[in-house]
Amino acid sequence: MSIRGGRSPREPEMPVWRASDGRGAPAVYRRRRDAGGGFRLPGWVRFLLFTGVLAGIVLIAFLTALRPVLRAGVVGWAWDNPGTITQIPLVADLVREDLGADLTAPAGTDPTEKVFTVNPGDSIFELAPRLREAGFVTSERVFLYTALQEQLQPKLTAGTFLLRANMTPQEVVEALVDAKVTYTTLDVTFREGLRIEQMTALLQTLETGVDPAEFYELATQPPAELLADYAWLELPEGASLEGFLMPATYKLVTSSNGGPHRVSTAEDLIRAMLDHFETTVGVDRINVPKDRGMTFFQIITLASIVEHEAALDEERALIAGVYQNRLDGLKGVARILNADPTVKYATDTMALRDLPFEEWKDFFFWDLPGGPLADVKVSKDLQGFQTYQTAGLIPGPISTASLASIDAALSPDTEDGYLYFVLIPETKEHAFAKTLKEHNANLRKYGYR
Repeated sequence: MSIRGGRSPREPEMPVWRASDGRGAPAVYRRRRDAGGGFRLPGWVRFLLFTGVLAGIVLIAFLTALRPVLRAGVVGWAWDNPGTITQIPLVADLVREDLGADLTAPAGTDPTEKVFTVNPGDSIFELAPRLREAGFVTSERVFLYTALQEQLQPKLTAGTFLLRANMTPQEVVEALVDAKVTYTTLDVTFREGLRIEQMTALLQTLETGVDPAEFYELATQPPAELLADYAWLELPEGASLEGFLMPATYKLVTSSNGGPHRVSTAEDLIRAMLDHFETTVGVDRINVPKDRGMTFFQIITLASIVEHEAALDEERALIAGVYQNRLDGLKGVARILNADPTVKYATDTMALRDLPFEEWKDFFFWDLPGGPLADVKVSKDLQGFQTYQTAGLIPGPISTASLASIDAALSPDTEDGYLYFVLIPETKEHAFAKTLKEHNANLRKYGYR
């Protein structure tokens, strides 16, 4: 009889072990049976197997019962050695169990996006207390565990990020990578002589982030809380900020994804213009000497007319002097200013009332109305600006004025007693006259008649 496989048919086969659950547990093994009968494990082997199974059951029960105690000890050690949270799975499991439901719970319910800044060189351990204090996470450990598991540190960059209180810790970590805001600045220049509606129209043509409608509302109906911050700004009741929004170039901040903070708002721009006015004009000008006989508001009103009439700085005081002489009734004049810009202001105002707001950007400002200005009719509320028909100073400024025009209004040149002036064609100069006869002669001389 031949022997297959090089051994006797009765020779017992050696046990074969294989992993059944990935953790090295023994697989049930089988004895290949032959026709001659079965195989029984020796008693001592069966005893060892029974003892091992029983010991495993006892160990599992022991660990289950004492797991809270084990967790308490391991968690404290883990936070002293945070690297173990990513290196040892059992430690990570115990820390996760300790954090419990906080790992998936948002810190609050507020859906408002707020800015959080990551400074150059910040680590997740430096961010954790700041995130908790800002109300974006319930605890530092909740953030740190999630940040460690998601390997946030190497992905972290300096910048501004948009976070919400109703984000889960996982969403906070993701936002610190994906929700970065890129801010850019845009220079916007408001020149001298612009009225509020022109500034608004300019904003309509630019992507600044400033809402033109909000700007217009704040400028024409400044709230009491805004005015309270500018004690020097003594406006008549119901007056707008016309004349006090200082002409200059302003830097407006906008963001790449609509970030709400550090972005220039309409109120930011209004405040910047008022601040610049106060700084540029200065206290000495704002506190008008009593012997000038005008309030600062009236000074700015007169300066706004001078701004539209004068092109040469050396003539501003003379032009202001002409209007001051008229206001004073010099030589019996009827205190009629006959100021072309004020009538244009009134007719433009009426036209803008009938024009859709979004079309203001296409409006042509300061155009002369048809016919003699003395015959132009304006609405009752604007009659004070029809200075060919109504005596005295106009109700308020018609635009912003340069510092030179403000100085001219503060110190008008009335010495020569001029009452008239006319622009010399093709030049920026004016011809001044003391009497109507002289003025008519100038009109003929320069082709107006």
